[in-house]
Amino acid sequence: MTTTRVLVIGAGLAGSEAAWFLASRGVSVALVEVKTLKLNPAQKIKNFAELVCTNSLKSLDPDSAHGLLKTEMRALGSLVLSVSDVTSVPAGDALAVDRELFSAEITKRLHAHPNIKVIAAEAADPLSLMRELECQHVIVASGPLTTTPLEEWMVANLGAEDIYFYDAIAPVVDADTLDYSKLYYKDRHRKPDERADYLNAPMNKEQYDLFVGELARAEKVPPKDFEDWKFFESCLPIDLMAERGPETARFSCMKPIGLELPDGSEPWAVVQLRKENLAGAAFNLVGFQTRLTYKEQVRVFRMIPGLEEASFIHLGSCHRNSFLNSRRLLNHSMTSNKFPELSFAGQITGVEGYTESASIGLYVASQLLNRIEGKPELAWPVETGIGALVNYVMTIEKPTPSNINFGLLPSVEMTKEQRKSGPRKKVRKSLAAARAREVFEAFRVQL
Repeated sequence: MTTTRVLVIGAGLAGSEAAWFLASRGVSVALVEVKTLKLNPAQKIKNFAELVCTNSLKSLDPDSAHGLLKTEMRALGSLVLSVSDVTSVPAGDALAVDRELFSAEITKRLHAHPNIKVIAAEAADPLSLMRELECQHVIVASGPLTTTPLEEWMVANLGAEDIYFYDAIAPVVDADTLDYSKLYYKDRHRKPDERADYLNAPMNKEQYDLFVGELARAEKVPPKDFEDWKFFESCLPIDLMAERGPETARFSCMKPIGLELPDGSEPWAVVQLRKENLAGAAFNLVGFQTRLTYKEQVRVFRMIPGLEEASFIHLGSCHRNSFLNSRRLLNHSMTSNKFPELSFAGQITGVEGYTESASIGLYVASQLLNRIEGKPELAWPVETGIGALVNYVMTIEKPTPSNINFGLLPSVEMTKEQRKSGPRKKVRKSLAAARAREVFEAFRVQL
């Protein structure tokens, strides 16, 4: 066991992964988390690794971009995926979890690890706290809602620009208050004879037009005087989609493709509901992040067929998400250019999404372990999922958070036979996924 001690600030997905990775390899870790003392505006529970936006960790398909990340994360001993496997709920081809059981199990495992000391405290100055706790390195994984004192320290000491965007949370409804006579189970990408996990609320054109019109007209929570809403394009509020145009939502989260009604006809639009917990006692409205006031959410969302009498367990909201200009402030190991003892991990580096955040926690921890052991830091191949994410945040000219997607990976050349073997986009993704797995397998011997 090494005598080096590492301070990890934040027990979210990235911090939990980083702490677990290092501790499992003999490194002593001080894990500092403030949420047991006070919650931020988006948090609901005091357990670690809280999933605040949705309970889905996206696709399990190995040929998908999120599937690539999961393959690589499992190879690194991911705590998040290990716990996800034992707290999962049915979600078709996606990995979704009972979020309360998930967070509770993450918390339990971190507290139980002999090489991890969990400390309830607020970190205002990471370097001073590092010295106070007799650590030699610190990983800041404070998440997209970094506390004000820590954020002020970063701005003052790193020169971080005021770059941020706003994320939005979807509402959750009580399953017992739904009218199932107007709903049907079907998954967009499963065969008709396979068990479906998603509950669907179909709309005809008249219902959709009325609904979208009300979304656009409904009262929204206004930004505060100091706020400038900059939403992540892949997580737009449903009401903002309605403002952009009447057809926007129908080509996004409400698209009817693959969701034929039991009689075989295709609805004009569909609202999908996904199980929120193992018991199936609640459903979240997929893609229905919103800025609407609570009163307006109840009024407008009850226009959805089957939700006329719905009781909402919790309603949607918007919150501020902070992130660094990593290209300017960090090197490729996510270590500060100014303070070599200081690294950053997770969404604060400029990635977006649960698995993306967790994977960067693993990446940073693996790079730090190499430093601790006197080994060179590794340049991850851009053909891999994690390598592509790191390359993105370190090369993007104007910092903009991104999920993992095949657009971040180098393009693949297709033979004439391959171009004829199926839909070009699908074939190209399959080839890119196969290449990523091959490159990662060759690379992982260095890890």
